[in-house]
Amino acid sequence: MKVIISRTELVQLIGTIQGVVSSKPAIPILANILIEAFDGNLIISATDLTVSTRAQTMANVIEEGAITLPAKRFFQLVREMTAQDVEIECTTGEIAYVRGGSSEFRINGIHKSEFPSLPDMSQGQSFTLSGGTFKEMLSKSVFAAAREDSRHVLNGVLMQIEGSTATFVGTDGKRLAKIHTSIEIDTEHKHDYLLPLKACEEIVKMIDEDEALKISLLPDKVGIEVGSTTLVTKLLSGDYPDIERVIPTASEQKFTLHREELMSLLKQIALFTSEKNHSVHFIFNPGELTLTANSSDIGDGKVSMPVDYSGDKFEIAFNPFYFHDILRHCKDETVSFAITNAHNPGLITDSSTANFVIMPMRLSA
Repeated sequence: MKVIISRTELVQLIGTIQGVVSSKPAIPILANILIEAFDGNLIISATDLTVSTRAQTMANVIEEGAITLPAKRFFQLVREMTAQDVEIECTTGEIAYVRGGSSEFRINGIHKSEFPSLPDMSQGQSFTLSGGTFKEMLSKSVFAAAREDSRHVLNGVLMQIEGSTATFVGTDGKRLAKIHTSIEIDTEHKHDYLLPLKACEEIVKMIDEDEALKISLLPDKVGIEVGSTTLVTKLLSGDYPDIERVIPTASEQKFTLHREELMSLLKQIALFTSEKNHSVHFIFNPGELTLTANSSDIGDGKVSMPVDYSGDKFEIAFNPFYFHDILRHCKDETVSFAITNAHNPGLITDSSTANFVIMPMRLSA
């Protein structure tokens, strides 16, 4: 193999797939990336056996071939090189020479035959969606998903396909985000797909909002194609919780909140919560919302803002970081907030199809 490529384009190609490479690979080959030069293109692939990705770009292919190289070392080297073009040459299946300007480096690799092949999605049911829409669906749901929860089904996003609707759900048991969009697919298709957290985050990074993407579905995996990049992920197994019973369908109070003003107040008051108890009291009085927090180690804080609340005095406690996260993923100047009492979850909505649920915390004295 012998190929010459612009260093800038190679860095962009590396940036597309580097997040998939495992920091603690189960087998040595997973620490490597597969580099292939064929038909005027340089193709780089990475996998951790759950998420696999492949990206390609045009290059000057002098001799076709392939090799796998240590991802971290190769990435660092290419970034540090200063030459305009990079030449990669392999005379055997295990050694690559990387050249740029007057510099030359020899890197030991592993034969391409040991690298796992990218799963075949050609037999899957598929639909297309604009990059902007898919990014919104994932971004507004993945933030609420759990990180390293023992209930492994929560460590990802549920994508429910039912007829012409795709619904995305993320929850960690303390907050929940649900959003849906219309799709064009076989109206009889109905299936749940549990996308791992890592796959969701990589998909969000690879999406071009102005470009349509193709989503391919198989019972145990999902594939995403956008431009010259393909990502295939295996799915989490298990039954996702029945989230419909958590989302409030009726409430005693519903009013609007100014999003950016409340976000600012939440960041201020959160400074007065302790590491052990991230709790802020929301005190509603007619026309006013007051937020209070106190910590024996730090001190106490109190902030307030006008609000179109007209009921009796009402107090409830929430985690300010979770509340702020939800507001950050809303898009309007104001959001709707619905609550019933201090023991039931609150519902936050904007002009999108999203429902954001936040569980209350115990009111301390």
